[in-house]
Amino acid sequence: MSIEKLLEKNIDESKQGEVLQLSENKKANRKMYIESYGCQMNFSDSEIVASILTNEGFSTTKDITEADLVFVNTCSIREKAELTVRKRLEFYNSIKRDKNPGMLVGVLGCMAERLKEKFLEEEKLVDIVVGPDSYRDLPNLIAQVEDGKKAVNVFLSLEETYADISPVRLGGNGVTAFVSITRGCDNMCTFCVVPYTRGRERSRNPESILKECQDLYNDGYREITLLGQNVDSYLWYGGGAKKDFKKATDSKKENSLTFANLLDKVAQVNPKLRIRFSTSNPQDMGIDVIETMAKHNNICDHIHLPVQSGSSRILELMNRGYDREKYLKLVDEIKLRIPDCAISMDMIIGFCSETEEDHKETLSLMDYVGYDFGYMYKYSVRPNTPASRMEDNVPADIKQRRLAEIIEKQQANALQHMEAKVGETYEVLIEGFSKKSDQHFYGRTTHNSAVIFEKENHKLGDYVMVKIEECTSATLKGKVL
Repeated sequence: MSIEKLLEKNIDESKQGEVLQLSENKKANRKMYIESYGCQMNFSDSEIVASILTNEGFSTTKDITEADLVFVNTCSIREKAELTVRKRLEFYNSIKRDKNPGMLVGVLGCMAERLKEKFLEEEKLVDIVVGPDSYRDLPNLIAQVEDGKKAVNVFLSLEETYADISPVRLGGNGVTAFVSITRGCDNMCTFCVVPYTRGRERSRNPESILKECQDLYNDGYREITLLGQNVDSYLWYGGGAKKDFKKATDSKKENSLTFANLLDKVAQVNPKLRIRFSTSNPQDMGIDVIETMAKHNNICDHIHLPVQSGSSRILELMNRGYDREKYLKLVDEIKLRIPDCAISMDMIIGFCSETEEDHKETLSLMDYVGYDFGYMYKYSVRPNTPASRMEDNVPADIKQRRLAEIIEKQQANALQHMEAKVGETYEVLIEGFSKKSDQHFYGRTTHNSAVIFEKENHKLGDYVMVKIEECTSATLKGKVL
């Protein structure tokens, strides 16, 4: 397969925009259009924004031409994501200019904080700029714009978790939902903008998390994903969050709640509620988390464990907090305690000074781990990160060739995992309809493998046993028993 086709098949999630759609708000007199890009946290944040604005008299629309307010929730992780969002803003403004001059255009999230001056003053692409910790201020900011002013709030908080706001979820499938447990990040990887766009890490009150999970189950949801930039560093103690832990008394520290403790409590909400979590940082993931997963059947046998590189030298330059040996030791611990656990990854190709030997170490690590699936990207410099002061000296054609080799290896590993499932039977949670046929359902196994099967007499949210009959590297196909 050619390099070009391999690259086309490597799906970059940051290119996939999703428009939030809610049921009719009978109190609404204005319409909003919210399009989300990037990580799961952005999609979760859009639900928080929708909740806040629904209380202000807005309903959602999928027709941008009739919207009073248009927001794009943005990603700054990679350069391509920013280019995609910029093109969307240009499109919004063409609609505003030609069809809907009263429409307000705004930017939410990570990209808002980083490019506020360019968006508002230099390029004049938007009316409102709102950072990820400032969504409560939206009603005030909208009022400012309606008074003829530009509005911006990108203040980064040490406290905000939106724990008291119930996200509006009616735009999803009614089966799966995201539950945010931490915000921000303290890891300071040299390539990453998240600490600068989302602020310092803070953990959410566990009582509010458990209540949200219970409410979701009562409302018919059957799977939740616990979200955070680094879920494994979740920490709560006797009335406080991680940032205050060092100041806590010994008695309060004894009552602290770690991620493993939280995961255990969430799993006990109901045995029919599936639990997933994302994302784990290898330097913080403890054996206690793996043991908790092994203890509960409803915690899915899948861990997303970003590696970024198989070279210890590159990992040190990235400030990842672990080396190749430590990462592989963690993988061994996972496979020892959960032999059938699926492991997925993120990988950055062509980081500063990456040599051919570094690249070969990454390929050999992939052989050792045998990832079920992964997200692989060429390195792109993010402004104002520590890595932006390093020399981005790997030529573009070499980055592309190395990326193609890694994608090819990953596709082979994925196909091998899928072929091993043919003939086996798995419990699948029905999440929706196949994109190709409304006569087929779509669901996932505990390993996060996508399964397509005939509709028959079932409904969304049902658990069914499916015998796998055939596969591709990305999808299983089977029949309900």
